[in-house]
Amino acid sequence: MEISRFGLLVFTIAILASPAISDLVLSKVDRRIYLTSQIVRISSSLKVENGGPEMVSEVLLAFPELQAKKLAYLMATQHEGKGKAKNSAAALPVEVASPKDMPPALTFYSVSLPKGLAEGDSFTFDVLAVYTHALQPIPEQITQADIQLVVYQESAYYLSPYVVKVQSLSIKLPDSRIESYTKLENTKIHGSEIKYGPYENLPAFSYSPIVVHFESNEPFAVAQELVREIEVSHWGNVQVTEHYKLVHGGARSKGEFSRLDFQARPNLRGASAFRYLVANLPPRAHSVYYRDEIGNISTSHLWGDSKKTELLIEPRYPMFGGWKTAFTVGYGLPLQDFLYKLEGKRFLNITFSSPMVELIIDTLIVKVVLPEGSSDISVSAPFPVKQWQEAKISHLDIDGRPVVVLEKTNVVPEHNQYFQVYYKFNKLSMLREPLMLISGFFFLFVACIVYMHADISISKSSASYLAKQQWEEVQGAIQQVQNIISRCLTTHDKLEASLRDLSRTGDVQACKAARKAADGLLKELSKELKPLLTFLHSSPSAAQILPKVEELVAKERELQEKVMAKHSTVVDGYEKKSGARDIENRVALQQQKLTALRQEVDDLLEFIDDI
Repeated sequence: MEISRFGLLVFTIAILASPAISDLVLSKVDRRIYLTSQIVRISSSLKVENGGPEMVSEVLLAFPELQAKKLAYLMATQHEGKGKAKNSAAALPVEVASPKDMPPALTFYSVSLPKGLAEGDSFTFDVLAVYTHALQPIPEQITQADIQLVVYQESAYYLSPYVVKVQSLSIKLPDSRIESYTKLENTKIHGSEIKYGPYENLPAFSYSPIVVHFESNEPFAVAQELVREIEVSHWGNVQVTEHYKLVHGGARSKGEFSRLDFQARPNLRGASAFRYLVANLPPRAHSVYYRDEIGNISTSHLWGDSKKTELLIEPRYPMFGGWKTAFTVGYGLPLQDFLYKLEGKRFLNITFSSPMVELIIDTLIVKVVLPEGSSDISVSAPFPVKQWQEAKISHLDIDGRPVVVLEKTNVVPEHNQYFQVYYKFNKLSMLREPLMLISGFFFLFVACIVYMHADISISKSSASYLAKQQWEEVQGAIQQVQNIISRCLTTHDKLEASLRDLSRTGDVQACKAARKAADGLLKELSKELKPLLTFLHSSPSAAQILPKVEELVAKERELQEKVMAKHSTVVDGYEKKSGARDIENRVALQQQKLTALRQEVDDLLEFIDDI
């Protein structure tokens, strides 16, 4: 604060030494400074008189260099008087000026008058100056429970290169809670408004610094970058997509954050945070969405009528000082409301900036995506912007869609004015994409027809086809051999089951009947197996796997003999009334061999199956 006041003192000394530059006199100056949000707006009414013999056609406006760097928007209009609409007045041309022998710490703008002022003539006009980042948080860091205090510095006297006869200043604050303010002669305070003046007969470049320290818990929403893409489709829609990188530009939050305290007492434990933003979308906006990198954000509300559409969005968390978030808002607009024709050209007439209320944008990039085939493109904007062109490749595009890119820094809501993009477009170009789709489907159907009627199989007389066919026959024969061996093994299991029934019931005749049935089935399976083995011996394709098949058949026959021998031994024992222990001892060795053989047969089956 002390350094800032010292700078103001040096600045005051420098400009007080500067002389007036013409015979113009400001007979009356009324200024109103609005500090009700993070955006500072100064509305000035100036009545200028020509006190010299020379004709005067322009008036100079002076701004301190530090203040000029924060100047985002400047407009001058003819004063219409009370009771008349402010928007009805035409804007006066305003340009940067560089008058000679002026202090380097000042930046000048010239306002061109609608007609020259002769000696004794007067003219009244209004000036609106909008500033960003002009409120400095003091203290710079606060806790969740603290309120936000900011400082604003200005001059009680209107800084001008002309003599000012009568002037007054009014400062409108968001609340009546004021920490401190500079007290000068003729200073009054009424609630949330501080008034300075009137002051009379002040020389040129009069300057009296004042400082106001007050409470402001208004949302300090700052978009560090906003990329706004407007895509025009001649099929009836204008799609607007806005990518925000948002930060709370107020006093930085320090300490821990308690969501419980914030939800319980948001006005006390989070007064400086903002929980939602409001966007005034154009009428008839549709298909509105609000999402971020995680996905769709459901904390939004949309309502509207024939005149406007209002969107209220809430971030995923309350925004405290220094906190950042990123999100995307998108919506569609009817084409007929924004696209027009003029002298053989089409032009898009749409607003330039964000629809968010009281949002400061450090860098705004507007991309207007025109239909493919657009040519002779030009842009008309109500203020200077940096512009260039690029291309965007989308679905069914060949050369890409032309994209007009506009960039502007330090953007405020006053910049949300209509701008125009003019271009030429041939109606036949609209048929390009439908014809591409029709052609694509046509050639697809033709290809399907050709594929269905064409014989693209391998020739049956080729060596590869014959080898493949022989191998498939060998695989079929081996599969049948495996099935027969599996049926043999199942028959062996039934014989084992009959022996278990014999030990439980002692019915020898039933066991012999099971043996007889098994003999008959095994003989039939053996007959089925012979032609298969003969085929495998005769086929060259089975040369590698034939040894394993023969080994499998031999092992199964050996297993069959062992099972029959065991069955005969057990049945004979029961017929001779031998004891169970004696019968078990007699077949113990046979059982060991059976188990080993069965394991070998199973392993061979698994090996052949893998091949």
